[in-house]
Formats: sequence, structure tokens, C-alpha cells
Amino acid sequence: MPNARVLRDIKARHGVNANEILRRAYLYVARNETLPAQVRFQAQLQLNTFGRYTRPTTVKNRCIESGRGRGIISEFGLSRYQFRLKALAKELPGVHKASW
Repeated sequence: MPNARVLRDIKARHGVNANEILRRAYLYVARNETLPAQVRFQAQLQLNTFGRYTRPTTVKNRCIESGRGRGIISEFGLSRYQFRLKALAKELPGVHKASW
């Protein structure tokens, strides 16, 4: 069972994916200085109506095993400790301990 932080991150990822196109359109209109100020202001108001978990900055890489938010190896989605445990247990294909 994933912890609350992982569930929050999953919720944020779904929210960002669902609203990405509309958010980008409003952002484009709000930042376009050739448009009238009233139109840009309305776009900014529409952006403010979106929920918290529709912003891309709320998405954080987390370990899929432990939920840890730091030291993530993005190719595997694991924290460095979990990566080490799985690599030593030979659960990751193509990964083995280096020796030279």
C-alpha cells in the first residue's frame, strides 16, 4: 500500500495530464503582450480557478517502492537504496555490481 505522499503525487500527475492543454492555452494568452490587457486578465483569472494539483510543479519524482522523494534514479523510478537492494538481489535486468 503506497503512503500518502505517493498517492498525492499520483493524483497530481493525473491532474496535470488532464488539464495540461487548457492550462498551456491560458498561459499563452496571459503572457502574450500583443493582446489587450482585459483579455490577458481574463486568462489569468481562468488560470486561478484551476486546482492545486493541476500545476506541473506539484509533480515530484518519488520511489515506487518506498515513496522516498530524494535520491531517485529516474530510469528505474527507485531511490538509491532500493535500487541497490534490487540490483544485489538481481531483480533489475541488465544491472550488476561493478568490479574492476
